[in-house]
Amino acid sequence: MVEEHPATRSASRPAAGAPLLRAESISRRFGGVQAVREVSFDVDAGEVVGLIGPNGSGKSTCVNLLSGTIPLTSGRVLISGATLDGARIDQAVARGVVRTFQATQVFPEFTALENVMVGCHTLYRTRPGAAALRTAGSRREEESLRAHALDCLAFVGIPHRADTVAGTMSAAEQRLLMIAVALAARPKVRLVDEPAAGMVAAERRALADVIRAMPARGTAVLVIEHHMGLIMQVCDRIVVLNFGQKIAEGTPAEIRADEAVVEAYLGTRHDDA
Repeated sequence: MVEEHPATRSASRPAAGAPLLRAESISRRFGGVQAVREVSFDVDAGEVVGLIGPNGSGKSTCVNLLSGTIPLTSGRVLISGATLDGARIDQAVARGVVRTFQATQVFPEFTALENVMVGCHTLYRTRPGAAALRTAGSRREEESLRAHALDCLAFVGIPHRADTVAGTMSAAEQRLLMIAVALAARPKVRLVDEPAAGMVAAERRALADVIRAMPARGTAVLVIEHHMGLIMQVCDRIVVLNFGQKIAEGTPAEIRADEAVVEAYLGTRHDDA
């Protein structure tokens, strides 16, 4: 697994310019239900940002809006200053936004390496005819992308699983494989949805190392996670939702001490409690 000191994040953060990802007053209504209401925040280059909130707070809807899975009712999503409004999921990926899901989603009959090679599809430049004829240029590109895919597997700590059929890998390894597949597209922003689900402590520590090292590869990260220990460990900033609205934003220390956040998770404090 690649290990890089968290201090390297600041080196990859630009001094000025538009944030890599900006949610600008994004909202989503389902009939009479306002699932997300005018939520705004940025994810800058070199950052790991957490998105948290109690069950039903609007986290999943927010991520669906950011990734283009569902359309906005109002507001804007911007990548490096360019709007993503109306973009399909494949267009969002091409522009640099890649997402992993809560449920493990890999091709179980493919090897780990084959899965990551699928994630490289946005990088292919060879024309279909040249690929079919196996020209020298197409072979060079395939070898280059294969090396890139192997590097992604090494980055998440499972290079020894390259030739293993994905369906036979453990649940934790499959989650790391999903991250490798997403990284294969060389995204600007990674949306990581519930990456620690079902993991034991040692697996979560390995996952934390991977998440912390991502910004040094030029990838900003938005982590959606229920495991507060992981969030507090890996994030530079945390955005908190409740009932579809942003109620707090700040460093892990600031969020830990925020009364609105405590109340959202634990209920109103009473002096006689």
